[in-house]
Amino acid sequence: MSSPSQVVHEAVATGLDVVALTDHDTTGGWDEAAGTAREVGITFVRGIEVSCRHDDRSVHLLAYLPDPTYQPLRDQLVRIREGRSQRTPRIVARLQELGYDVDEAAVLRHARGAEAVGRPHVADALVDIGAFANRDEAFDELLSPGRPAYVSRYAPPLHEMVATVCAAGGAPVVAHPWGHGSSGLRADVLAELVEVGLVGLEVDHQDHDEQQRAELRGIARELGLVVTGSSDYHGTGKTGHDLGCNTTAPAELDRLLKAAAERARTSGRPTPTVEWSRPDS
Repeated sequence: MSSPSQVVHEAVATGLDVVALTDHDTTGGWDEAAGTAREVGITFVRGIEVSCRHDDRSVHLLAYLPDPTYQPLRDQLVRIREGRSQRTPRIVARLQELGYDVDEAAVLRHARGAEAVGRPHVADALVDIGAFANRDEAFDELLSPGRPAYVSRYAPPLHEMVATVCAAGGAPVVAHPWGHGSSGLRADVLAELVEVGLVGLEVDHQDHDEQQRAELRGIARELGLVVTGSSDYHGTGKTGHDLGCNTTAPAELDRLLKAAAERARTSGRPTPTVEWSRPDS
């Protein structure tokens, strides 16, 4: 698991000129990443990947440039993180019942002080004892919904969180809407979310094949949504998601940042700014 500073350095080494940090359910890495971005000269965009739920299925919402002090947003993030932490002992107990030599201390070692302790850290602990070759195998066999060690947790309704992000002055974007383990959001649901304040769709993602990407681009065009791309990089623990494997086109980034600025203006919230690498920006 890479630290925020390491992610920024890795982005520079990869040749990226813009990087966004969207850790799960926390803004804890923003300051470290922003400081490193200023040092190395790369544009940095603050964000959060918020764990939500729609029709009793998991879906992730990207919140770009929201005010992190907005109390309703803070309260939800705390509740989500608590849900993650509270289910970890239950997952570990199930794994032990299944015969896996993993305990909570091992999971916490792999979390390395992260605010959001979750299934990826459990997967890393399983890899560490040689039970699986990588996280993907651990998720596929044990940790995904419907698998023997899966435990549900709290996640706010998607529509509600879109509205909360907007009220916090941020720009909400649905992450990998048709990806593995997500809710497969239909076009009519996405249209409803636009009415609430959705501004974008993460189209270019490793979990989307070419046909899905084409269909999602069509939906985004019809709904006037920004099209974003993401590597969904989680360090070496998550395979097939190399940093920079998918990116957001400059024109779409401009649209996203304009949408965020408009949300900030209408909400009246003191939202964070982009750390530009260009002195004249």
